Amino acid sequence: MLRFAVTLFAVITSSTCQKYGCLEGDTHKVKPSPEPNMRECTLYSESSCCYANFTEQLARSPVIKVSNSYWNRCGQLSKSCEDFTKKIECFYRCSPHAAHWINLSYTAAIQSVPLCQSFCDDWYEACKDDSICARNLLTDWEWDESGENHCKSECKPYSKMYANGTDMCQNMWGESFEVSESSCLCLQMNKKDMVAIKYLLSESSEESSSISSSEEHACQKKLLKFEALQQEEGEETR
Repeated sequence: MLRFAVTLFAVITSSTCQKYGCLEGDTHKVKPSPEPNMRECTLYSESSCCYANFTEQLARSPVIKVSNSYWNRCGQLSKSCEDFTKKIECFYRCSPHAAHWINLSYTAAIQSVPLCQSFCDDWYEACKDDSICARNLLTDWEWDESGENHCKSECKPYSKMYANGTDMCQNMWGESFEVSESSCLCLQMNKKDMVAIKYLLSESSEESSSISSSEEHACQKKLLKFEALQQEEGEETR
């Protein structure tokens, strides 16, 4: 009964309300709360949709599997590729903002989360020499009776599976992500997201799917200020 109520809530409420809740995945909370003891995904420790014990699976390197999904079906990921894969996993599992992009057809999923072009390009560069056997990690597996994933196709380099960072970001996780036309109103899975999120979750952004020049300018200005403050803090700690 509780699960039905939460599902109904996710479907009928506005996206403004959804950002205060969590997705309905198997490891998600109903509402985000602090998790000071996270071993990974610490970007979301102040307000997390996952429990700290979930992140123990990601704290080991190399990561073998998360829940029932194996990451090493084509061999262990390189450290750089693994780091980007963790960022995506952390966002989906732990971000308190992921539900803003909830897939109304399946409330455990996300849809059209705007990623920065630079993030996608860097991710592709980090993984291009690693191997993968599923173009769409949500659908292109053979699943056994215990729910574990197995390759249906031969392993090939990321650079052969995807043409570039845009192709990878917009296909690896089905409809979960898209590459933004903006260089600021998009996510990079780091602290800079605090700036972008403010504008992405604003009422004006929710009412319009297009990016206004005023929002872009305001975001860029705020981001430059944020980067300057980060640089100052870094110099003070040296």
